[in-house]
Amino acid sequence: MNETVTYIKDTLQTLYPPDEIRSLTRWIMEYVCGLPLHEQILRKDRQLSGTEKTRIREMVQRLEQSEPLQYVLGEVLFHGLPFEVNPSVLIPRPETEELVAHILRTASRPDMRILDIGTGSGCIAVTLAKRLPGASVMAVDISEAALDTAKRNARRNRVAVCFRQMDILSEAASALPPFDLIVSNPPYVKESEKALMERNVLDFEPRQALFVPDDDPLLFYRRITGLAREKLAKNGSLHLEINEACGALAAQMLRDEGFRPVELLRDLSGKDRFIEARIPNPACRP
Repeated sequence: MNETVTYIKDTLQTLYPPDEIRSLTRWIMEYVCGLPLHEQILRKDRQLSGTEKTRIREMVQRLEQSEPLQYVLGEVLFHGLPFEVNPSVLIPRPETEELVAHILRTASRPDMRILDIGTGSGCIAVTLAKRLPGASVMAVDISEAALDTAKRNARRNRVAVCFRQMDILSEAASALPPFDLIVSNPPYVKESEKALMERNVLDFEPRQALFVPDDDPLLFYRRITGLAREKLAKNGSLHLEINEACGALAAQMLRDEGFRPVELLRDLSGKDRFIEARIPNPACRP
């Protein structure tokens, strides 16, 4: 095993910092060989099979091309649940886990009707369906490939979620039924911010799920706000993940549309990252 560990470190040393290489090595050895960290330390003399060595070489070659580890492994844990990920969906971020945790802390009742807009891998919808077993969850996305991934994740985690392919910017969205809670982590990275992003994001993650025009950074938030006015039931809530640079703008837009209260919340890094909003007199009162 020592020889393989050395191979991983030597191959990646010019591409990643030492701490990241140690983490990558640990994940690769655990994923391919089934060895958690303590066994990797205790069993350094373990002989790897030819199949294990081949799989590790293939993974390292992909990492050399800056492909994200999560895509190389094909899965990620989100809120303690396993999710398949591939280049048709964004890799779930820790901030989105924070959003889900906040929703679970503040959920008003267990039998809520929930809509997840732009579901991607399904990490939000599936987790809410798993943690709120009495809830009715619908998830929409424009990408058929993303929805196929999300459906597999729902089956993997043994939950029922209603998935629909839909362009949320189209008039078709107006046919959606009422909901008690709407949540979305829509595209919010401005095109001008590409220069600040890492290659492993730009080259591999789906751009359709990332970027909005510089001259209309609130494109999706404006549409989701309009839908929330139409579709939120009495005492319903809207939960959004946001670009930290646009938090104040998004919050003011919601206030201008009659939402009260509107709370701009920070993530664990202290950045404006989430909005929770309610509307006192929703148009929809089933």
